[in-house]
Amino acid sequence: MGLRQAYIIGTKMLIIDRNGIAIHSLIKRAIAPTIERGEMKEIHGIIVHQTGGSTAQSSIDSYKNPSANGAHFLIEKDGTIYQTASLYKQTWHIGKIKARCLLEKRCTPVELKSLQRFNPTQENKREMLKKVPARFPANQDSIGIELVGEALPRGGNIPDEKKTYQAVTSEQNNALQWLIAELTLTLRISMSEVFRHPEVSRKNPTEAISAKW
Repeated sequence: MGLRQAYIIGTKMLIIDRNGIAIHSLIKRAIAPTIERGEMKEIHGIIVHQTGGSTAQSSIDSYKNPSANGAHFLIEKDGTIYQTASLYKQTWHIGKIKARCLLEKRCTPVELKSLQRFNPTQENKREMLKKVPARFPANQDSIGIELVGEALPRGGNIPDEKKTYQAVTSEQNNALQWLIAELTLTLRISMSEVFRHPEVSRKNPTEAISAKW
């Protein structure tokens, strides 16, 4: 059975145990306690990222650093899914969130006035006073999924915003579609609360642009 067929058919329904581990034959366990940042009491959304690295192992190795940040899942280019953090723990995978009203074109006059001055820190603080869906899902209430993929060209002398992320592979998209379907069903997350990283935070706009779910 090929990977695509395996993800379409599946082998059993996703189960999440009391430690926040997703139990399924298609998910490999690679939990990195160093990227877990405290209890996550509720889950309202899913954010899709790309790693900036070339392999899943390079990300897993980087998580050994006590100051490392990561997400809950990691998908290799061949579609292999790793769980890297408990679903009951926060990970710092997003950063400061943007005002959701801008994306949805529903900002009030008061909000528009506040946004006239570019201040991402204050914008994030104002947003965090709201609840989803009035704001985007944030670190405290969202699952992060990383897709292995580099931002090119390589080189520290090139600003991140000038780079372009590699296209997501078909195997990754098959795995991503299956994983998001399982997580949204099991955890009762609305599909309208699944976003690419640049949609919710000021990141390279090409990150995860070719991800499909």
